[in-house]
Amino acid sequence: MVVRLRLQRFGRKHSPFYRMVAADARAPRDGKHLEIVGTYNPMASSAGMKEIRLKTDRLRYWISVGAQPSDRVAWILGKFGILPPPPQRFSVQKMIPKKDRKKEE
Repeated sequence: MVVRLRLQRFGRKHSPFYRMVAADARAPRDGKHLEIVGTYNPMASSAGMKEIRLKTDRLRYWISVGAQPSDRVAWILGKFGILPPPPQRFSVQKMIPKKDRKKEE
């Protein structure tokens, strides 16, 4: 059984709230999970803070037994030093307008 660390969406329309869970990879996004390992509220509070709560000991356990984090969970764990930060996915070439790019031959 492949275990993934991913986000389960809760909350109302236009007001998301996520639980970070360890779940079987075949289970649906908001379906059955093995364990809740944290929460993530992307909506900024009045002070401008986004709330993230993590159970670091349980996250480290699931990673040690081979759980694979989703892209967004890997980004969050990289911000908190639990995992090395994932490589950035942008190309310097794409930041330059096409007419100004030099062709590589």
